[in-house]
Amino acid sequence: MTRPGLLVLAVDDVAPALEELRRLLLESPDVADVAVAGDPIAALRLIQANPFDAVFLDISMPALDGMELAALLARMTDPPVIVFVTAYEEHAASAFGIGAVDYLLKPVGPERLAAALARVRRFVASTAEPERAPAPVDALAAVPVELAGRTRFVRRDDVRFVEAHGDYVRLHTRDGAHLVRIPISRLEEHWQPAGFSRVHRSYLLAVHAVRELRSDVSGGLLAHTDVGDVPVSRRHARELREHLLEAATRGAFEPPGGGAQR
Repeated sequence: MTRPGLLVLAVDDVAPALEELRRLLLESPDVADVAVAGDPIAALRLIQANPFDAVFLDISMPALDGMELAALLARMTDPPVIVFVTAYEEHAASAFGIGAVDYLLKPVGPERLAAALARVRRFVASTAEPERAPAPVDALAAVPVELAGRTRFVRRDDVRFVEAHGDYVRLHTRDGAHLVRIPISRLEEHWQPAGFSRVHRSYLLAVHAVRELRSDVSGGLLAHTDVGDVPVSRRHARELREHLLEAATRGAFEPPGGGAQR
């Protein structure tokens, strides 16, 4: 008899890794049963035939990789929740952009897996409410930062500005700066609707965090925030002023000592 809980599919082309993931999942009280697939095609057949709550998915697999499979599942009318389980941290931003609820790095520990299952359970519960339509995925509302084998999520609303460093960006918050592997152009694409403005080829600025505009010693424009000044290029100066005026009329500026008013 199947116990109450989540129905989960684990997908990995490495048999020992797949068996270990299955064992860990079955040990969780949140999980009712675990099916396994050794490749994405077998996974697709199982998903089409069974109502899985969640798919724990490896990324690096032959023929069809985990990202491609997740993109296919996202087109389903009622897709399962996606959790990536991988040895490669550099795909995290893309994973959350697709709509994954969590991103686990191998080897997965019981505590980290329990946290992921809690996120799955909350997501499944929210989409099961008949009177409310599922909320759209807010891509990259929080950015995963890997440090010493742990994943920390930096909330978009805590970021004052973003500084480009090649294929990486540095997220500047009150708690410090966090280096993440994602191009600034991709972050701009996801964060612009949330009030971030590109003010320089190397900087993305949270408009609500601007305290004042200043001139530097050479006559250039600086946007002052509580964690530092951001250079504003001449071609972006007018656009930033327009965004600031718009934010002021909406009351969207950050109050002193607090978070943004949304």
